[in-house]
Formats: sequence, structure tokens, C-alpha cells
Amino acid sequence: MTKHLNLNIQDQFTKELPADPIVDTNSRQVLQACFSYVNPKKTAQPELIHVSKNMLKNLGLTEADAKTEAFVKTFTGNSILPNTKPYAMCYGGHQFGRWAGQLGDGRAINLCEIEHNNNRWALQLKGAGKTPYSRTADGLAVLRSSVREYLCSEAMHYLGVPTTRALSLALTGDMVLRDILYNGNAAYEKGAVVTRVAPSFLRFGNYEILAARQDIKTLKTLVNYTIKHHFSHLGAASKETYLQFFQEVATRTLHMIIHWQRVGFVHGVMNTDNMSVLGLTIDYGPYGWLEDFNFGWTPNTTDSQHKRYRFGNQPNMGLWNLYQLANALYPLIEDATALEAILNKYKTDFELESLVMMRQKLGLQLEHDQDAQLVQDLETVLQLAETDMTIFFRNLANFKKEQPEQGSALIKDAFYEPSKITAAIKQQWVHWFEAYAKRLQKETMPHTARQEFMNTINPKYVLRNYMAQLAIDAANQGDYSLIDTFFKLLKQPYHEQPHNQQWFAKRPDWAKYKVGCSMLSCSS
Repeated sequence: MTKHLNLNIQDQFTKELPADPIVDTNSRQVLQACFSYVNPKKTAQPELIHVSKNMLKNLGLTEADAKTEAFVKTFTGNSILPNTKPYAMCYGGHQFGRWAGQLGDGRAINLCEIEHNNNRWALQLKGAGKTPYSRTADGLAVLRSSVREYLCSEAMHYLGVPTTRALSLALTGDMVLRDILYNGNAAYEKGAVVTRVAPSFLRFGNYEILAARQDIKTLKTLVNYTIKHHFSHLGAASKETYLQFFQEVATRTLHMIIHWQRVGFVHGVMNTDNMSVLGLTIDYGPYGWLEDFNFGWTPNTTDSQHKRYRFGNQPNMGLWNLYQLANALYPLIEDATALEAILNKYKTDFELESLVMMRQKLGLQLEHDQDAQLVQDLETVLQLAETDMTIFFRNLANFKKEQPEQGSALIKDAFYEPSKITAAIKQQWVHWFEAYAKRLQKETMPHTARQEFMNTINPKYVLRNYMAQLAIDAANQGDYSLIDTFFKLLKQPYHEQPHNQQWFAKRPDWAKYKVGCSMLSCSS
């Protein structure tokens, strides 16, 4: 008999919210309910690949626990924790600007909620089998996408970006059929499961589906639940509390996207069902990191034509999604003017906070009237030729205001094709570095202090798309060493790590157009 893990299980979601009365995995419309009970699919030969020691500790588990049969079985869906009933959430969403109706946890199954050190965590398996929300899909995930999700969840945390977390990555021993580019060339890939962890996985879409169905009773129950457990500082439920709740969701969303822009992260699929009500980065699908600084870049093949979710449009998409959440909450608030005021505040706050963020990236602590122009000019010149964002900003910390002529030498390593840097482009860079040096004259912070400060804002190491692909290629051959290498590297993204200098490098030529490096699909 398998021993069970010693977790402090404190389920609330299933105890306080209405359940789907039907208990099976048949695809269907789930009405007047927030979730459906469903058990994970047992797998052929579960094998643990990697575990986050930090998340183990957060959950009250030990490294010894992670080596047990109970751990492997629990976090691959082969064993259910005692006194728990796994479930999938019901939600809807706007996908690429259009209402898609009911979506739900089609390949995610929530195991339980636990409490440890006064923190609450929901545990969720991604890729553990069919649910009523899987529609025509199988509810499974493949190793390729699971490696990307596992590594990125934890990398984002250490970058200081609000995010859901990951506990473990495991193989299932089953093969899963996937069409990676949706072009009719389906192939079998290794199946995998990621254990995701967050205070809650509630999304904008959880509220949208109830409002769309005019199920105001369940909507009110869910909003009251959310405030009680995740926004309790707002006080008892009332129309005013609902407004304050929406304001806080808007603020958290804004801060999350500011962080995305700071580190050059592009989510790739900012549908409302992928927007956390807690302001956490959620659902790591066709994401990517900017390599060359390009406001028009999107990593998502599905988005390649219209580029709705391109890097430069992420702030606007945050606002668009908040409009949809405002519409969903309106029946409880019935004050369009107050909701619009919050949405308008998002616009002005984003401009202000974006400038603050860019000042930090440039090492400017004092405010100056010309800063917005300095930033705008920088963004213009960065796009004149392919220029690596991460390398540019990291090297900029070495710039000395007394030697503006050395700016060109600092930036040369960031150019992807130095031979295409014309005299005109060089001159524009000279002008910008001169303006930057002049602006730094107004600062009082010594060079070394500014350098240290900038190196806490501009990461040296990010999960570049080609790095993730190298880890995936090796893992498909049974070599998991690169997963561990990158996991450790990305726990200290702002540290110099001289022994890892090889990963502080531009995207190699072979990766520019390679599937999985330049463009990705939602295939999982």
C-alpha cells in the first residue's frame, strides 16, 4: 500500500462553490456551477524528471518526500490524496477578440488546496487527462510544452515577475499525438505532466461565463468567495467592495504587464481565459522572450497575421481584457461611470509607471522633463537594426557619463548583423549616447552604485527560446541535464555567474527560423 504525502489540506473552492452534479468526463456545457469533479488519468510509467526544491519547501514537503513513490504517483495523477476530490474549473473567454463561450480546464486538473506557513496554495496537474471542458481534445500534454512551462514558471518568479509556480515535471510513459504547427503533420510525442502551484487559478473567464449566461446568483457567489479568500482586506461584500475588487485586479494586471515589458517577455496568447484575477502570469503556452528589440514581435503562429498579442500591444490587451471583466462584473455593480473611471486610470497609470520602469532600466533615479523623450529616442534607435534587448540593457550598466564616445563599443555585442549597421545608424546611436551622458550629469548616484542598481533591474540571463529548445531536444533523447542547468541558471538571473557566460549570448543563426525558437503554436 502506497503511503500518502503529509500535506495540510484545506480545501475551500469545492466546499464553498457550486459543483457540476454530473460526474464524468463527457464534453458538455456545465451550467450553474464553478467546477466539475474529475479524476486524473492513470499513466503507463510515470517518471519524475525535475522538482523545484523551493516549491517543495513552500508546500511543507522535503527533498526526501520528492524521492518517494507517493510523490511520483500523486503528481502524475496516479494516486489521489486522501479526503480530496480533484476537479476542473468552468470558465469562458474571449479568444483573439471573439467570445468563445465555455472553455474551462480542458487539460488541467486541480488536486487540492493546502496551507503552509500561513500561505495557501492550489495544486494543479497540467496534462493529466480529459475533463468535461476538453471538447474534442484528450486533455494531455507533451514533454515539449511541459519543459517550457516548468522552466518558465520558476524563471519568471526569480526575475521578480508575478507568476504561477511549478513544483514538478514528470514523464507519463504514454505517447501523445500532436500536430505541432497545425499543418496536418501530426506525430507522436512523449507525454508529460507539470504540477502547477498558485494561491488560485481563477481567471477573468471564470466570471465572464457566468455573466454571459446571466447566472447572476452564481456570479455573486464566486465574486464573494474571491473577495473573502483573496482580497479579504477589502471587507464585507457590497457594491463598493466589488468596485474596489475590480480596481485591485486592474492594478495587479498593470503591474504584471509592466514587469513583462521590463524583461522582454511576450505572453503570446492574452485571451481572457489566460488572465489571472490575482495578476499572476498564467498559462505558459506560445510565449517567448524578445531577442531583438521589436514592438511588433509575437511568438504565436496563430497570431502571426494580425499580431494582436505582439510585445508592444500587451499593455493595450491588458486594458481590453479588463473591459471584458468590467462587463462581467457590471450586473453586481451597476455603475458604468465608476467602472470606466477605473479603466481610464489604467491608461494614465500605465504611461506613468512605464516611464518609471524605463527610468530604472536606464539607471535614472531623479525625474526630469526630458526623460520621456530620451526613452522614446532609445526605443526608436533600438529598432533601426536587430539589437538584442537583454544584452543591450545589461551592458548599458557599464556606460560612463564621462566617456559617451565609448557607448558604441558597449552596444556592438548586441547587434545581430554588425555589417548592416550603416553610418547613419551609427550616428543616431552617437547622438543618443551623448543625450544619455548629458542626462546622467543630473544624477547624483556614483557610477558603481548606478551599475549595481541597473543590474538588479536588467537581467543577464533569461529563458531564451533557443535555450528552451535545446533542453527539449536533449530531454526527448532522455538527457535532462540541460533542464537542471537552466533551472539553476535562471534562479539567479541578475547575478554575473561567470561560469555560465556562454548563456549570455545572442540567439544563434540556426535558431532564427527554427520551430520552437522563433514561432510557437498552442499545441501542447
